[in-house]
Amino acid sequence: KPIIQYNNIATMKLFSVLSMALFGSAAAFAPAPVVNSRAVAPVNMAAADGELYIDQNRRNLMNLILVGSAAVTVGGLAVPYILFFLPPSAGGGGAGISAKDALGNDLFEKEYLTTHRVGDHSLAQGLKGDATYLIVKEDGTLEDFGLNAVCTHLGCVVPWSAPNNKFMCPCHGSQYSATGAVVRGPAPLPLALAHRTTDEAGTIIFSPWTETDFRTEGKPWWM
Repeated sequence: KPIIQYNNIATMKLFSVLSMALFGSAAAFAPAPVVNSRAVAPVNMAAADGELYIDQNRRNLMNLILVGSAAVTVGGLAVPYILFFLPPSAGGGGAGISAKDALGNDLFEKEYLTTHRVGDHSLAQGLKGDATYLIVKEDGTLEDFGLNAVCTHLGCVVPWSAPNNKFMCPCHGSQYSATGAVVRGPAPLPLALAHRTTDEAGTIIFSPWTETDFRTEGKPWWM
């Protein structure tokens, strides 16, 4: 009998626990009580309006942050995509600029000719930052034009071959004369030209070549 009585007590306790759990679950799904809006005091309404105003400012700020982030992301993806379809620079540009060495320093004609001898073809930074050849003529002065070093086939930088007296592209075998005219393909066009002058300070200046190409007697293809 004591065992039976103990079992009955345990069963009743278990039933009580289950009943409380069911009651709690039912209460969780019970609809929220309806609050009579007329019973809200004016002071509370003012407070609620103040809270709504603050939330609206925060919402506007978050919207601005979201729009700004999206604009930066889209711009970062769109700009390289657009630039991919633009042709590579091949000389030309706006006003004249000073020729620069590999370190970005201006080149001055007098100093340049003391270190570069007759027949020298050395690269300088030209229009749009393109590698451009400065050429020292037989009389020891600089040629009045510079030659863009970018091959017109697939854009390799074309080195000068002094033993062969011409420019020879190592990528696909294109060759150019000393003036940049094509002497062997597959390059379809001559090297782009730029005017070469010297300003009052003695700085070497490159400027766009917009007139007739003296090698082809046609319009400059790079303009």
